[in-house]
Amino acid sequence: MTRLRAVEEPKVLNLRVGETVEVLSEAEIMATLDEKGELDELPFMPEMLAYCGKRLTVHKVAYKLCDTISRSGMRRMERAVHLTGARCDGQAHGGCQTACLMYWKEAWLKRVDPGTPPASEDSGTGPDDLAQGRPLLPVLRVAARKEPESDGEERYSCQATELLRAAPACLPMKEFGQYVTDVQTGNASVFFMLRALLVGLFNRYQVRSKRVLPKWLQIRGGLKWGFVEGRLSGATPNMTLDLQPGELVRIKSKEEILKTLNKDLLNRGMGFEEEMSRYCGQTARVLSRVDRCIDEKTGRMLTMKSSCIILEGVVCAGAYSVSCPRQFVPFWREIWLERVQEPA
Repeated sequence: MTRLRAVEEPKVLNLRVGETVEVLSEAEIMATLDEKGELDELPFMPEMLAYCGKRLTVHKVAYKLCDTISRSGMRRMERAVHLTGARCDGQAHGGCQTACLMYWKEAWLKRVDPGTPPASEDSGTGPDDLAQGRPLLPVLRVAARKEPESDGEERYSCQATELLRAAPACLPMKEFGQYVTDVQTGNASVFFMLRALLVGLFNRYQVRSKRVLPKWLQIRGGLKWGFVEGRLSGATPNMTLDLQPGELVRIKSKEEILKTLNKDLLNRGMGFEEEMSRYCGQTARVLSRVDRCIDEKTGRMLTMKSSCIILEGVVCAGAYSVSCPRQFVPFWREIWLERVQEPA
């Protein structure tokens, strides 16, 4: 693969939550990428081309992220943000339905005044557009694949699978400057940040106490905040509701959900995390059914034996993970939900 062009020095915008930005043109973004279609080891994905020339607002400043691959804790990201509504639709990655918030380097954006008229936008076509005049698309499509497995199974490469390269440095919890940054950038309020810090300190104590203290001296058996503990030692139960997008559901109580989990907090292989327990008892609408997602560790496409559910507006807010701004979309088993009648 030939080099795209000389990579320019990354610019620094110091963006804050709520600011309006415009995604640069494909040609301008191309000038920032290396021969693999990456900047600072972070891939620019084919799904992002549809946003070229578009104006969006900064949703979160992505200066840190929680490591879901090796579970090393918080990692440091340089000069990147999440944009409102810019989630990956998986078109160039086998139809993955994880709906990750995409990372945007500041070098791919420019700050604009919301009152000024926008420049002429790019074509706005998706990653399946094969029209002429999109020289970056073939490079990004090649980069979206890893070497196949020994059995020939296809593997994918995306921002989520490459985050340990893009964010190689750990961000220790004791580095208190991060909590100031949370507030200064608008990522979190003072109250939210303080609560997330206290929860983080409590969880760290719980992990250590579970290792060194006798059980009778532990706080609730050393469980992390949220106190989620599976009850089952054998097979976990199943329920089919055939929920469809738009239906109104209630998330069951934590006590009801705990009865469906094994000791590893799994129901038929799908995890229920402490952050999800914050939504217990709330109502939400079904956004979509999910049966395909990429394994971040291997790049393999995982196909679920039975679909799970994504709910509108329900994301991991980072309240129990030191205010991580990634805002994952949790997957819900139907056995954790119940239909409710539409309000009059």
